[in-house]
Amino acid sequence: MIKYIGSKRSLLASLVEILRGFPELHSVADVFSGTSRVGHACKRAGLRVVANDHNAYAHCLAQCYVATDLEAVADEAPRLLSELDRLEGRPGYFTQTFCIDARFFQPHNGERIDAIRERIDELSLPPALRSVALTSLMEAADRVDSTCGLQMAYVKQWAPRSYNRLTLRMPDVLPAVAHGPCEALCLDANDAVRHMNVDVAYIDPPYNQHSYLSNYHVWESLIRWDKPEVYGIARKRVDCRARKSDYNSKRHHHTAFEDLVAATSSPLLVVSFNNEGYQGRPELERLLASHGQVFVVTKDFKRYVGAQIGVYDPKGDKVGQVSHLRNEEYIYLVARPALCERIPDALERLAGLAARVSVAAPTRVEEDRVTLVERALRELGSGTPAELRSATGLSPYQTRMALESLVGRGLARAEGARRDKRYSMLETAAGPTYLRVP
Repeated sequence: MIKYIGSKRSLLASLVEILRGFPELHSVADVFSGTSRVGHACKRAGLRVVANDHNAYAHCLAQCYVATDLEAVADEAPRLLSELDRLEGRPGYFTQTFCIDARFFQPHNGERIDAIRERIDELSLPPALRSVALTSLMEAADRVDSTCGLQMAYVKQWAPRSYNRLTLRMPDVLPAVAHGPCEALCLDANDAVRHMNVDVAYIDPPYNQHSYLSNYHVWESLIRWDKPEVYGIARKRVDCRARKSDYNSKRHHHTAFEDLVAATSSPLLVVSFNNEGYQGRPELERLLASHGQVFVVTKDFKRYVGAQIGVYDPKGDKVGQVSHLRNEEYIYLVARPALCERIPDALERLAGLAARVSVAAPTRVEEDRVTLVERALRELGSGTPAELRSATGLSPYQTRMALESLVGRGLARAEGARRDKRYSMLETAAGPTYLRVP
């Protein structure tokens, strides 16, 4: 599957183990499906899956990996991909926009992408076969790109893989499951949950201001094939400026998430969040606890590669420092009353599962910027942004984001005028106990 920030590859085994602990539950919704890794893994485990994402490229991946059954395409797909793979390159919109005006792909591959994508539309394929062809092309392009994984920028020198010839492969399409046909929706998440009647809802919303549409705008244009106007060095679609999600807004995130949880009817909620999001643990846990009994699983993992190598300007000069290399992911298991009525020992099972699948962090973990600023505030008593930058070694941007997070979570307060603003920590109650294994 494509390289993807927020990918749940490292959590798949734990998520599937949790779901297998409840054989009475046969269906699951992946509300923010992204690459459909979670939905694909759940379908492989025999569950009926409903995957949803409002971006066209993610919906295409869900159509291929969740909604399409191998039996429907096994005969035709290999022949189709072989035919498409033999096409000669023909330069067009994609080559000009993403290979010449920008440098995401080398022109020899951009020309093949243009030719293959045009041919897919000419064939007027049925939806299942079309999703397989488009997914194969997207993944083939991902294997020869020249980025660090995000499409906000491209690397200064051509990546070694970009010299390879783009080659189509058959995606890992799965057979049908016994519990009924799987589905792929392309709706706003808060609308989608109102149309879902499933046993388990897996909820993994965007955490912060970074839009997946902007991060993967090349894939959106490749799948839509609407050849939009573009802007900036990255040649983003102009609608990246207008198609905003409430989940990328600090102001609206909490309200949107609260509405989503309230509108979800599934008896078991599985919610993943990490420690870089707009919502902090206390407010998230208070919200989830109002809907049922909450169990917490913790996972430690490396940040995406772009965050590990630092920040560079278009000339290749380093302009930002790495603040931290690891994050913690929290998996919240929320047992609603309907689950306990249906499965009397549900709480005991969840407690056992949470304790078993939690993973302790490494003995030496780089602290995140919020923790660094919080510690400095507690040691100093109060501090200006400049004083906190000096105490932590963080950049102005990192310090500002950490302070905004602490204030937004109700953990710190700001006093004084803008230029003389000072920050201090508020007294808060002790947090919840997290389930870990030593």
